Amino acid sequence: MSRRPGQEDFPWWLLALAGIAGWLFWEVASAPVYAQVLATLAKGIGITVFVTLTAFGLACLLGLGLAMAALSRWVVLRQLARFYVEVVRGVPIIVLLLYVAFVLAPAGVAAWNWLTGWTGLEPLRTRDVSLLWRAVLALTLAYAAFLAEVFRAGLLAVDEGQVEAAEALGMSGWLRFRLVVFPQAFRTILPPLGNDFVAMVKDSSLVSVLGVTDVTQLGKVTAAGNFRYFETYNVVALIYLTMTVTLSLALRRLERRLRGRGER
Repeated sequence: MSRRPGQEDFPWWLLALAGIAGWLFWEVASAPVYAQVLATLAKGIGITVFVTLTAFGLACLLGLGLAMAALSRWVVLRQLARFYVEVVRGVPIIVLLLYVAFVLAPAGVAAWNWLTGWTGLEPLRTRDVSLLWRAVLALTLAYAAFLAEVFRAGLLAVDEGQVEAAEALGMSGWLRFRLVVFPQAFRTILPPLGNDFVAMVKDSSLVSVLGVTDVTQLGKVTAAGNFRYFETYNVVALIYLTMTVTLSLALRRLERRLRGRGER
């Protein structure tokens, strides 16, 4: 039997998750071990949030540029965009992370020193490029490939008649994009964009392989020091669950509000 339009299931999953989270919060509040672990891991939350927001923001800009290149009338831009997307999407993120950190960053430093050698500037050393920014760059490059396809699909979903009407009104290409195309495309791309944002929160844990002191790295160090693996990784999971579930609910609410405006 199919559900009626607009009918939704009671969120039992959220109730169960709230119960588990409540139990973990009680343990953190009542058990000294949990409280100590949380106090240590809390220092890495700022790094996790910074990496996520910075990398995702840059990935959105690069992904939008790739999407527009993929839809360009110039075949060279279309082919270059497709080449980038297919290559980067075919490489695991952790491999790309290591490649950027230990291959691309040193190569970039060498190129910079070669270009600026005649200026008399002090040569840049590879260690001057922090591992944090190498990780941000790697996540940016990785997610830009995925977001490019999201943006491309959203831009293609806009009715061609809307664009032609805006053109008939004398709008420039930038005005058509800013006032007509992108606002309509945004409603289409919001759900997959939100999913990728939540995925970025989780994939930010990969920066721990470079020794960046995010939540995961501090969890590994803490567990190795106190041998409290159960308690430590319970807190790590709780932190990530709190961030991802909160983001998912907020994005779902935003999606409903935009959908409601579109139906008016």
